[in-house]
Amino acid sequence: MSNHYFDPRLKIFSLNSNRPLAEKIAAAVGVELGKCSVKQFSDGEIQVNIEESIRGSHVYVIQSTSSPVNDNLMELLIMIDALKRASAKTINVVMPYYGYARQDRKARSREPITAKLVANMIEKAGADRMVTLDLHASQIQGFFDMPVDHLMGAPLIANYFLERGIQGDDVVVVSPDHGGVTRARKLAEFLKSPIAIIDKRRPKANVAEVMNIIGHVEGKTCVLIDDMIDTAGTITLAANALKQAGAKSVYASCTHPVLSGPALQRIEDSAIEHLVVTDSIYLPEDRKSDKIDEISVGALMGEAIKRIHENKPVSPLFESKLSI
Repeated sequence: MSNHYFDPRLKIFSLNSNRPLAEKIAAAVGVELGKCSVKQFSDGEIQVNIEESIRGSHVYVIQSTSSPVNDNLMELLIMIDALKRASAKTINVVMPYYGYARQDRKARSREPITAKLVANMIEKAGADRMVTLDLHASQIQGFFDMPVDHLMGAPLIANYFLERGIQGDDVVVVSPDHGGVTRARKLAEFLKSPIAIIDKRRPKANVAEVMNIIGHVEGKTCVLIDDMIDTAGTITLAANALKQAGAKSVYASCTHPVLSGPALQRIEDSAIEHLVVTDSIYLPEDRKSDKIDEISVGALMGEAIKRIHENKPVSPLFESKLSI
């Protein structure tokens, strides 16, 4: 495609974590991806080369820190350093998936807060802004001393269900745990549906978890929502519990499909009819399934980049039916 965005100083570069999404973001903005190369030496060291001038440019670097998380994080840090030394005017990190976000607090003595360490490294390398999507813990925004634009996947997920008529009182949006209630309530507002919560409790040591459902799900279409699905243990157990409680059908959704280890097989064997995910993390063919429907965040993130560059508000992107 040819560049048709009005400001040639806006440049978008992609590293290795999710090139297909980067291409969609660039297309939504109306620019070609910038020319750069990333190579890894035989000893594992990473080298980044920027193959065009970026002096005085406003640069957006697209990189999810998904698996392999440490390689992808180092690629990003090295790229930021290269951009800074090449006199970019601003360096904006676009990180659809923020790795290490689950290490956001000290759960026990002598533990690190790695999400904060990652924020420190990104800032110290020379970044000026962070654009990210559905952080595991929204307070991670406060780990940065630079602007953070925290986008939401719920409007896109809501549109998926609205387009299929899955809405209203016959639908129940379900949070798989107490921590996801705010996220579930947001989706429920879009769908004009009630919510339910799954309360997981372990009665005593060496006794299986008991899942109590708070809310009415019998005869309803249930929509589970979480920020990420990793090994899929929680979400599939929740789906099976809903089905046993009389749910008519069970859908699941998440923004970040980590899908590691036994996740795919668990989803295939579960009561989940369809799992709706975004492309914040690249899914190779061997991690796909007929049960998994992927929606793109490319247009959303592209619109966010344009609004940031033009000093326009990003908040309208939180609305369900915004045309982007």
